[in-house]
Amino acid sequence: MAGRAIETEGLTFHYAGGVGVSDVDLTVERGEIFGFLGPNGAGKTTTIRMLLDLLRPDRGAARVLGQPVRAGSGELRRRIGFLPGDLALPAGLSGAQALDLFAALARRAPIRRDETLDRIGFPRQALPRKVKNYSTGMRQMIGLACALQHEPELLILDEPTSGLDPLVRDAVLGLLRDARARGQTVFLSSHVLDEVERLCDRVGVIHQGRLHQVAAIAELRLASRRHVTLAFADGRVERFTSDEPAPRLLERLRAHGEALRSVEIRAAALDEIFRDIVGSADAAERRA
Repeated sequence: MAGRAIETEGLTFHYAGGVGVSDVDLTVERGEIFGFLGPNGAGKTTTIRMLLDLLRPDRGAARVLGQPVRAGSGELRRRIGFLPGDLALPAGLSGAQALDLFAALARRAPIRRDETLDRIGFPRQALPRKVKNYSTGMRQMIGLACALQHEPELLILDEPTSGLDPLVRDAVLGLLRDARARGQTVFLSSHVLDEVERLCDRVGVIHQGRLHQVAAIAELRLASRRHVTLAFADGRVERFTSDEPAPRLLERLRAHGEALRSVEIRAAALDEIFRDIVGSADAAERRA
């Protein structure tokens, strides 16, 4: 347990209108990039707020960096870099002042500030300007720099590339890979499945407040549907989708013998896998 960056047991929070999250059991190992996936309202942000002691669970517990969240929240926040999905920087501060404020709150030197600003292409001449005059993308860049600048042990990022153009998004992914290479842990929620597929070691899928699956992306693909295209010697082309285990599927294809000219097997993309998991969860809810 001491080696885990995040561990939750039975984490539950009820809103007045219903359950926010229910019985979430989750572990995130140190030094990995973990993607937390789910549609809007699934419980991603609620879970993140409980990990940061911004919401108190009705039931269950969470440990972050080896400490119970409630007992060590003040010290823990200095070891965490956090980017909220509803980022609201103090409007009266300049970009430079916002960076200095968050560095002071962390009580750690902003050793990654210059590198982060340079790599995401933030214009240095804009730092003296008030953040209220920034574009959405510029505010998001400053928020990212605030989270990354003190090289925290754990990064908790809620939709980190929201509002950024494709080149800046690629730069952010590079920064997060480098953070992992230095031994930092990254926990991020996202709805941009292409980015998650390119970046994350493992993912967890949450839907309607319940955690339905946690796995490495490679494991999800192995267990998912495969799209098969068969071209026969007589010119026929047959396409179908199979969820059979790979050995059984290959055995079935061999039965065609010399009549088969070529075979193409394509694994499902992450967005298809995600839709299947959420669709199965919805179907189970309807049957219940």
